[in-house]
Amino acid sequence: MGAGHDHAAGTATGRHRRRLVLVLVLTLSVVGVQVVGGLMSGSLALLADAGHMLTDATGVAIALIATVIAARPATNARTFGLQRGEILAALANAVLLGVLAVWVITAAVRRWNDPPEVASGLMLVVAVAGATANLISLLILRSAREESLNVRGAYLEVLGDLIGSVAVIIAAVVITTTGYTRADIIASVGIGLFILPRAWSLLRDVLDVLLEATPKGMDLDRVREHIRGVPGVLDVHDLHAWTITSGVPVLSAHVVVDEECIDTGRTGQVLDQLAACLGEHFDTDHCTFQLEPAGHGSHEPHQHA
Repeated sequence: MGAGHDHAAGTATGRHRRRLVLVLVLTLSVVGVQVVGGLMSGSLALLADAGHMLTDATGVAIALIATVIAARPATNARTFGLQRGEILAALANAVLLGVLAVWVITAAVRRWNDPPEVASGLMLVVAVAGATANLISLLILRSAREESLNVRGAYLEVLGDLIGSVAVIIAAVVITTTGYTRADIIASVGIGLFILPRAWSLLRDVLDVLLEATPKGMDLDRVREHIRGVPGVLDVHDLHAWTITSGVPVLSAHVVVDEECIDTGRTGQVLDQLAACLGEHFDTDHCTFQLEPAGHGSHEPHQHA
């Protein structure tokens, strides 16, 4: 017996598709400017920031493609449709971020003993343009970052780009005022080191979803209390909660009800109350409950908490 089976509901990333498209256009525009500026000025920091932003653009593009895939209807072969496509997109994004960070740090180390000349004036102008575009993108994504892993990933990447652009600006000012060209290399390493923990954070959240960990913010002990508080419910076991994709938590449970509830035909009412309770208090619309009489659990070989 179940409740809340609306698989066609839009995913969290899909609800913010327009924001992602706008950020993608801004990001690609800045990437082009930074690549040209980096090559002309000889700045590794600019190229590193351009590479980071290109990875951001790739991640956003993957996320947008995933929203289309995730919106496809469920079938008998894939009962949740392809909503996990968004999570796989976030996984690819996290891996790309990690690879980019390692490349930037390696390239910076190789340059240390023989730092090239850098056109700091051009470097500064391009970095300021990049910082401005990143700030605009942050404002676009800010209100949606808590709803979707992919939007959150894009937000964190743009935040990293903004910090990277600030680092490039500082390096350009140092080179202009002191002639210390290794400032460009130091900024590059800083960008790489900043990317690594962000990549790991996103990867960890993706793995939680793929390993079907309990959704963040959901306390199963509280869920049990609420279920047991529904009139007619005696106990609950085999309680599971996981996430299909960002914004789509799922819950299932075996709920023990009293004999009077079964004899008087109030099981439908209990189901409605359970679904309403979990939807209101835990924002979980897709719930599946097995209602059973006391003692039925002894016929089940493996019970979970």
